[in-house]
Order: sequence, then structure tokens, then C-alpha cells
Amino acid sequence: MRFLKVFLTTFLISCVVLGIGLFSYFKFFNPLDNIIDNGQNSNISDKEIDNDPNLTPLEKAILKSKRINVLIVGLEHVRTDTIMVASYDRENKKADIISVPRDTFYEREGYTNPASKKINAVYQSENIDGLIDAVENLLGIPIHKYVTVDYQAVVKGVDSLGGVEVNVPFKMVYSDPYDTPPLYINIPAGLQLLDGENSLKFLRYRHGYKQGDIGRIKAQQEFVKQTVKKLISFKLPTFIREVYPYVKTNFSISELIALGGDAIGFTMDGLNTNLLPGVGKYIGNVSYYIPNYEEALNLTYKLYGLIDDEPEVENLNNEDDN
Repeated sequence: MRFLKVFLTTFLISCVVLGIGLFSYFKFFNPLDNIIDNGQNSNISDKEIDNDPNLTPLEKAILKSKRINVLIVGLEHVRTDTIMVASYDRENKKADIISVPRDTFYEREGYTNPASKKINAVYQSENIDGLIDAVENLLGIPIHKYVTVDYQAVVKGVDSLGGVEVNVPFKMVYSDPYDTPPLYINIPAGLQLLDGENSLKFLRYRHGYKQGDIGRIKAQQEFVKQTVKKLISFKLPTFIREVYPYVKTNFSISELIALGGDAIGFTMDGLNTNLLPGVGKYIGNVSYYIPNYEEALNLTYKLYGLIDDEPEVENLNNEDDN
């Protein structure tokens, strides 16, 4: 009995010391602080940034901000089926999700095939670094980290949460025996709890939306909202454990742990969803989503608290003739 008391006392003291140590480490040496250097020396003060005449208002806001911008890519084999930017404001515990339509027009030097002028073709030819450059050019913001997600990540992640409740807008029926693996979708309309497999099918379904791909993106964003709603119910560690083997990311484990701790106190009221501004248009016989760069820059200004400033459209993308 004496041994048990000594053991328990030692164990509890060790846990307290370890907890204090971890708290102190992440309080004073938070790995997230190293993510946001934004291409500048982190020792530069806000006053020095404000007084730099060579910086635009947006550049100053980005340099002073603690926002972390993460590119999230859903892969369909070698193609990007879903492209999103999750922008997390650490100071105010707010998050913005910006969806980039897969058919977004994005010209690249040396690529003349019409299909190669869509942003979802960038990853296949230039990998994640090329896609990061493309999204940075479109939105005018730095991308600090990336996460690529395959089918199994969706299935495992949703199942770890016990499913996700979704209001399916209409009956979804589709069959493609030649897909790898074969794809069969049969989901009734209405509010329901989708398991991992049916969640994946819901996200992949492309037909029947009145707004085409934009309607599909809105459905995906609603799915993300419902997933986040479950994640903030203290299930994040389980979710990460199930999903991590099926994703590729440049987040370190310590950064993910710190991010999870940093997000404590986040609520659904702090989550906003956005769409890259633009319009669908045919060029020749190919359908594209043409970005509206002025409205896109306004969106970026809002992210960084510059809604009262006059944006300069030409600063958003160097390829002005696209």
C-alpha cells in the first residue's frame, strides 16, 4: 500500500510538472509564431512596418497579422477536385474558408492546351508548390502551410466523428463502373447523418446543382461547417489520429498540437465561408470560371481588416494581361 501511495504521488507530480512544462513551452515558444514570418525578419516592429514607405497598406497588414493561411487540397487521383484556403485569425479566433472553383481560369507560360488553363491542372504538372503560387497570385495572400487530402482521409475522419449531419438538397444517384474504384452513389434527399463512405460520395457528386460547380462548392462548404462543429466538441485528437496517415502536409506535429491548443475557445460564430469572386464563361468551347480580381482583392482586404482602404487591383496578380 505504501508503494502504491508513493507511486501515485510521484505519477501525479510528474503529470503536473509535464503539464506546466508543455504549457510554458507553447506559451513562450509557440511553434505557430515561426510559421508567420511572411518573408520578413520577425524582429521588425509594427512601427517600422507602418513607417516603411515602400509597403502598400495590404503588405503592412499581412506583415503585422498573425493569420495562418492553409491551402487545403482534395485530390481525385492526380487531379485537384477541391481547392480551399482556410485562413485562421489567431488573435480573434476567427476562421475564413475561401473556395477556389476547379475550373478557375489561370494562364501559365508554356501551357497552351485549354484544359491546362484551369487551376485544377496546376497540381498535376507543378505539384503543390505550383498550386501554392497560383493561389497566392489569385488571392494576393501568403500561403503558410498546405494539406492534401485523399479519399481515405475523408472516410476515416468522418467515421471517427461518428458521422456528419448534412441536409442533402436533392436525391443523388450516379454510377461509374469504370472509375477506380467503381463509383456508385445513391443518397436520398433530406437531413441525415452521413457516414464516411456516403460523405465522400456526397462531396464527389457533381450533377443536379442549379448553379453547377458553384452549387457543389456551397454544399461542400456546408459540409465543412458541420464537420468543424463536431471537431470543436473535443474530438480533434481522435480526428487527427485517424486522418493523419492519409494526408500530406508540411505541418509538423508540434505545430498541429499548438494549433489545436490555439483554437480552444473557437466557436461556429467565428467561421465564415467565401467563394473566389468571379463568373462562369465559355472561351471557345471550354467552360471556365473567370476571377474578378477587383472583388477578390476586396475579399483579401476584409480578411486583413482593410475594408476602408481603396484596393489597387494591379497589386493582386502580376499577370495583368491574363
